[in-house]
Amino acid sequence: MKDKVKKGGRNQAKADVMSLIGGKDAVDIKQHDDTLFPVKIQGAGVEPFELQVHGFWLVQDAVMTLLSREEVCPRSNFSLALAGTTLDPLAELQSLKGLKPGAILRLVEEPYTARSARHHLARVLELLRASGPQDALREGRSPSILETLTQTPDSSLANGKSLKRSLSNTKTETTNQDGAPPEYLLPGSSERPLMALLPHSSQPESPSYLKDLSLSCWNPAPGHRKLQGDFLYITVVTMEGRRCEITSCPKGFFLNRSTEEVFDPRPAQSSPACHGFTDLLCHISPAFKLTLTTLKNRSPLPPVEGMPTPYHTLSWLGPSCASRTHKNTFSRLGVDEQPATQAPDWNEELQAARDLPHGSLEERLQRDRALLQVNGAFVRVVMQGAETVVDGFVEPVNGNPDDPAFLLGGLFMSQGAANAMFGGDRGRRAAQRLELKGVQAYSDIVGLQGLHTLPTAIVDYRGVRLSAQALAPGLEGSDQDQATNPASRGLLYGVTAGPQESPQRRRLLELLAMAAKSLSLQRHVVVGPNDHKVPLFTSVDAQGLLGADGRFYILDVFRIFPADANFCPEVETEGQTVNEEEEEDEEKKGCVKEGWPENYRSDSGLPRSFSHRLCRLRPELVQAFTQHKHYQFTQRVRETLDENGGFEECATACDSRATEAVRAACKEVGSVSDIIFEMRFNPSVFSEVSFPPGESQSTKLQERLLREAAAFIITHQIPAFVEFCLQSNEAPMDGVSLKQALHQRGINLRYLGHVITTISQSEHKECLRHIMRLVIAEIFTRSTRRVFNSFLQGVDVPSLSAAVSHFLCCLLVPHFTPAPVGDETKKKSRRRGRGAGAGAGAGAGAGAGAGAGAGAGASESTPWSMLAGAELWNLICQNAAETYNISDSLGSGANHLVEHYGLQKISLLREFCLKTGVQLRLRDYVLDNQNKAPIGPDDILNIFPVVKHIHMPTVDASKAYQAAQNFIKKGLLDQAHEHLKEASYLFGRVCDNLHLEACYCHSLLAKVAFVQGKAAEARSVQLKAVVISERVLGFDHPNTIHQYAMLGVYVFAGGETALAQKCLLRARLLMLTVHGEDHPYTATLDGCLGLVLTGDQRGKFLENALRLNTSFFGPSHLHTALNRHLLAQWMCSKGDYRSAMSHEKEALTAFTSRLGEDHPQSRCSKEFLCTITKQAVKVERSLRQAGADCTEQTVECLSPTSDSKLEQMALLTGIRSVTHRDGLQDYRKKHKELKAAVAKELGFIVTDELVASKTVNGEEKSSDQETGSRKEAEDGGSLAEENTSEGQQEQPVEETVVKNAATASVNGHVVEPAEVNGHEEKTDVDAADSDRAASEAEVRIVNGESEVRDSTPNDANSNTVNAEIGSDATVTAMQSESGEVNGDIPVSPSVLKSKGTWADVVSKANGGKDTAVNRAADKVTANGTAEE
Repeated sequence: MKDKVKKGGRNQAKADVMSLIGGKDAVDIKQHDDTLFPVKIQGAGVEPFELQVHGFWLVQDAVMTLLSREEVCPRSNFSLALAGTTLDPLAELQSLKGLKPGAILRLVEEPYTARSARHHLARVLELLRASGPQDALREGRSPSILETLTQTPDSSLANGKSLKRSLSNTKTETTNQDGAPPEYLLPGSSERPLMALLPHSSQPESPSYLKDLSLSCWNPAPGHRKLQGDFLYITVVTMEGRRCEITSCPKGFFLNRSTEEVFDPRPAQSSPACHGFTDLLCHISPAFKLTLTTLKNRSPLPPVEGMPTPYHTLSWLGPSCASRTHKNTFSRLGVDEQPATQAPDWNEELQAARDLPHGSLEERLQRDRALLQVNGAFVRVVMQGAETVVDGFVEPVNGNPDDPAFLLGGLFMSQGAANAMFGGDRGRRAAQRLELKGVQAYSDIVGLQGLHTLPTAIVDYRGVRLSAQALAPGLEGSDQDQATNPASRGLLYGVTAGPQESPQRRRLLELLAMAAKSLSLQRHVVVGPNDHKVPLFTSVDAQGLLGADGRFYILDVFRIFPADANFCPEVETEGQTVNEEEEEDEEKKGCVKEGWPENYRSDSGLPRSFSHRLCRLRPELVQAFTQHKHYQFTQRVRETLDENGGFEECATACDSRATEAVRAACKEVGSVSDIIFEMRFNPSVFSEVSFPPGESQSTKLQERLLREAAAFIITHQIPAFVEFCLQSNEAPMDGVSLKQALHQRGINLRYLGHVITTISQSEHKECLRHIMRLVIAEIFTRSTRRVFNSFLQGVDVPSLSAAVSHFLCCLLVPHFTPAPVGDETKKKSRRRGRGAGAGAGAGAGAGAGAGAGAGAGASESTPWSMLAGAELWNLICQNAAETYNISDSLGSGANHLVEHYGLQKISLLREFCLKTGVQLRLRDYVLDNQNKAPIGPDDILNIFPVVKHIHMPTVDASKAYQAAQNFIKKGLLDQAHEHLKEASYLFGRVCDNLHLEACYCHSLLAKVAFVQGKAAEARSVQLKAVVISERVLGFDHPNTIHQYAMLGVYVFAGGETALAQKCLLRARLLMLTVHGEDHPYTATLDGCLGLVLTGDQRGKFLENALRLNTSFFGPSHLHTALNRHLLAQWMCSKGDYRSAMSHEKEALTAFTSRLGEDHPQSRCSKEFLCTITKQAVKVERSLRQAGADCTEQTVECLSPTSDSKLEQMALLTGIRSVTHRDGLQDYRKKHKELKAAVAKELGFIVTDELVASKTVNGEEKSSDQETGSRKEAEDGGSLAEENTSEGQQEQPVEETVVKNAATASVNGHVVEPAEVNGHEEKTDVDAADSDRAASEAEVRIVNGESEVRDSTPNDANSNTVNAEIGSDATVTAMQSESGEVNGDIPVSPSVLKSKGTWADVVSKANGGKDTAVNRAADKVTANGTAEE
């Protein structure tokens, strides 16, 4: 499949399509296509078949591909031979003599070893275990549900794994027999059935192959049999009832003569020795042979469904039946539980992968794949290790009960010491989290070779947070080595390293200086323990080591990011006292210190103390603040130059005016350099550290900058986030998407209380109720999790299920009090029969009788059983008040949240489970019954570890994806389509497409294909995107909801109306569970459902969509107007012309006021209103004269066609949109010509890239081109908004309904004007605007953001970076002379005739830092950091 995609994706590739990765790699990709050829596979008892291979593959790559083929599986342990010669596994296929297209490769069976024999048995078990959604749920993994929607009645799998809703429970049906949606999915329904979310079946999920398969009682093989080659003895009971004993040996497997009573290892008579275990089973059991044949004939799963995900994606719901529905025949074979003979050296594994060559594209792909595989394996071991440690199976290696440390599986795991200086337990947890983010920051630095970090992860399990790292190399060296040559190994850098000089130290300092430049860290000097001065490029805690492996390592980077001055007032005061006591009063009159805005403390209540002292700024905030400062810098330079004679005069004169302007601007904005704009931040400021007197001036500047950055969050970022939410219909839906949206703007979650304040003070507070609801829910669940972590520490293992269920009942049921144990036991006994008991220990794995007894005893005596609802709620409210500085917002119980904020208890339950790792049994929960506990011990199926880990990059795939986005912004869909196919192929090579960004890439590829008229391709690609989202993000993740909605549009385009209904209803079901009905995106789904459904249900959904859009956006918004237009269409089809006219009139009013009378959408609405009026008059006249004879015909002719419905669905979902700037193309063409002329006049070189851009965007294109890419851009202009329609998960802050200014009208339809984080652009651009182009900056709408572009030689790159950073780097509202530019954009004035950016030219010298807006596209952006 991948090969086909790749081949098709490059047949029409142009030279400029490969520009993102350079000519060399373009040649590599071309060679990859040329080296694809077929070979014929024979031998080893398999039917001959053809295999497509690449010349650059190694022989072992071909073997791995063969292992996954249905023809070969489950055979293993074979090699390949060509012309009778066995091939070297590490040889490249293209280097083999005689290997040409059509050549015959033979499979050669190799002798087994004890290890490979177990591996073969494991492959056999993997084949026989029918993997389905239920299996994924048992393992706590998110399943893919799409298959159950796309199945037809005759498509059930041959192995019996039919997941169609064949049960009598109708709640699993997405539609009823008559095609109408079920009651719980209708607008206004309050029922939230969980049983409808996941497939469930009481039937066995796998057919019966064998009655039993286990290790024989004669294991292990005695010594004399080991010497004769016996590895294992296996007992098999066939379906015919025959009991067999099988021996595993180097030649394969054979029947021996042993019985249950007698050991006789000799081969049985007439028993062949089979190389494959299944071949022997087929020989001895006809029933097994028949079932295996059926199994092999089933349709194979696509790779994205069959391949394991790199990381565990938690499912908060488990199977509906807590116990297994069928006997696990294969669990007693024991091949899965074999421990590794030696713990892997995870650090060496990771560093070896990092050190792989990466010169060519193929080498980089191999390197990226190796890194992802090593990190994925490391994370899996961390999860297993956390369970083993917390469950008490490992003894600590140290004697410190407060900070126990564990060595397990090559890992060093510890809780970390609770340092009072950092804030006790909260500080310890924060340090672990920040250490992980620091490691991620150093790992993400592009081009930094030689500085290494240890594999790191943190895991939360049963209320305990463990930090896991690989063992550092060289720390076990002898003291003698350290004494003889201390600089050759060990500590080279850090406050405690002491003064030393060596080549190794100099090299390490060079690496740290390069890293500091990328991370915007300032070199500074602190006073060490012995009063010596220590130069630092990091925080004071960091240490630099030279390991025994010769590599440099950086450790303890948890304070690498700058301090958040809003939450460290005490340290700030101390630092000021140490540095400049005398100047405090003079500089900071009235307790207002330099850097804080006026009245800041009284308005915001900041700075204030926090529960821990490790509050740091996010890197996204540093990026945004730097962009904000750069804007101030360029504005200041321009103003100064204007005052001194203008830019032209200063640029051409050989005097110091320009230099002085730059110096003054640098000083004013706080640049660390006085000749170029360069922002650096000192991570040691506001820490318990002393600076030498010579650093006082620099320290004061850094304190000022950090105060400004902290205030920037309150004054700019939070208001901008709120404004964005006010206008976006794809705003966050749950806690995860809210967190990502805030983090994308650099807003830490400790500011949630300030977000509430901002919303409460907004005049549109009612329109922001969905965001208020999310913020309250996030505060509630996070505070609850902290209380829950403490609660679990007092619970013993046998009582865990009972304790967790008791906690949840206290949390969600008002006035819940624990019932006396005796009474509860009696009730259960009467209801379920004797033996049920309290059963608290039954779910914990203890024996039935002992478990029940232990549970009952614990319930009577342990503190957790005495917890009451009121007490728990007080603890939660207290925690929320301390952390988020809110009071009384949570009320007195869960019902307060339901009544005042519209929260759903089921949504709160979901959020709690996802954050804590608790998995619940799949059933419907009634959470409002005060007389009965809604959640019992049997409903708690498991507690899974929740892991945070390092994300490994997919460099080339991500570059191709970003290049495609840039082409979309320019309206070049042909090139974008090629790049997206390239990116999807590269993602498949690196991570088998099971990656977050691969999901967005496929979704965008489907959207581009759809706009280009390739509906079939869009459908197939979107199917994959849905599966990836379900498996990588979660079956009910907000992005999955978006992907289902998009799939509904594409399948509707193919005429599959029933499947479109299922997809949209599935999206609505998930939306109701995750958030509820009261959300703008529900209006989008309801609008689509109103188009695809039939009957009276359509009207209900359309009316609900109109109600929601009116309440969130107002009656005159374009979302609302489009809904009114759709509702008018439906009313016409029903013959209600009077109501249709009323709605269409209001729609026309909105279109006219927003878009103007001459806009195509306004004209379309006006024509439709005239048609309605004429039809109404005609019907009225005909009714008077001849009755109702012609009514049906009249009604039918006004019903929208399928093409019209499809077009309207594309508008609703944001796939297509129309700009309201009809003259923009002419304006852009003329403006580019003027810019080029000005650049030439000023002496700038007009590069080929700029000229090409001008040619593409102007009118010089050929007629074929004009009808090609540009026409596609006109048809799908809103593809520039892909980051929004992908859902808030990829780039949450860019979720406004984004419009590309390069688009034109779509069949007379449309909708959105350009919106920038909630501010509608009012700049009217038409042909007349071009007269002002010579003196104004060009304003474009790029990715939903306004952007002022300069015409420096890096013009195209500037465009790219502005588009990417866009709403991440939020700046205050600014006025550009060509119109209002929203404050969320970091802009640079253009180099024009009278207004120029001398500062932009100067800032080019900023050492490759990505602080200037016009940085090249390949620099690290805030987006790139946040996406990781």
